[in-house]
Amino acid sequence: MNNFEQSADQLPLRALRTYEAFARLGTVIGAAQELDITPSAVSHQLHLLESHLKVPLTLRQGRNLVLTDEGREYYRAIRSAFSLLRDATDHVRAHSAVRQVTISLIPLFGMGWFIPNLPRFQVENPEVDIHVSYAHHRNYLSDAADLSIRFGTGQWAGYTSEKLLPGKMVPVCSKAFLERHGPIGSAEDLLALPLLHDEERLGWTQWLELATGRRPPRTEGPVFEDGQLTLAATLADMGCALMREPLVRRQLADGSLVQLSPIALDDGRDYYLCQRAANELTPGAVSLRDWIVRQAPSMSA
Repeated sequence: MNNFEQSADQLPLRALRTYEAFARLGTVIGAAQELDITPSAVSHQLHLLESHLKVPLTLRQGRNLVLTDEGREYYRAIRSAFSLLRDATDHVRAHSAVRQVTISLIPLFGMGWFIPNLPRFQVENPEVDIHVSYAHHRNYLSDAADLSIRFGTGQWAGYTSEKLLPGKMVPVCSKAFLERHGPIGSAEDLLALPLLHDEERLGWTQWLELATGRRPPRTEGPVFEDGQLTLAATLADMGCALMREPLVRRQLADGSLVQLSPIALDDGRDYYLCQRAANELTPGAVSLRDWIVRQAPSMSA
């Protein structure tokens, strides 16, 4: 270890920072508030620095602590260094805020499209720092993300929205399920099979009525909270499900899922890219928003 390294190791940096704050602000209370420590801790750190330098930097005048001549001279020597540190820190924070973007997603959209395509965005935009979270579709008001992918009619108070994907549903099952229970030649055949329900049983009731021209009897089968859980159950060969086709296109393409009918049910809900109307997006968020919008035609094709 050379002399410089030894000296740097021994320098009481916390005491030095405390001293700079005290000298700049002029009071122990002010330094304590800025550093979020107690006034006694400020006094203790000042004493440590004086002991290290073996020079009196402060003296007490009445109830106040003031700088000595040596203390003022030392502050003039170090203040430019601290100013540079603060400027550099502010620059990094500002740059990070410009690059950072948060986006909240419905799980099925995240797993079905966003995550598989995210590497392409990162290659094209390596400077953007993305934070991804779940969008809680039952309580969108709690969403604090810069951007969000939402499912519904496109109307949310305080938000602007742009339609990305149609929400039409088609019946699907796993390849293994079809091999065990097929062939499935008509909508009526589905009535004899296990049905899986995404959030509620109304979807299957509406689809069967659309496909057969008559309202079916009560549909049975397990109900799952969201599309991602429904997809997992379908891939586990549990039954037939109504899925939003653009978000299971990968599974349909690789054969793990089979579409059972071309008839699609439109329940009036679609996928939207949303942002808060009153907030200006950072450059990073603008880059992500524009990229998602550019991909929308291929998503719905």
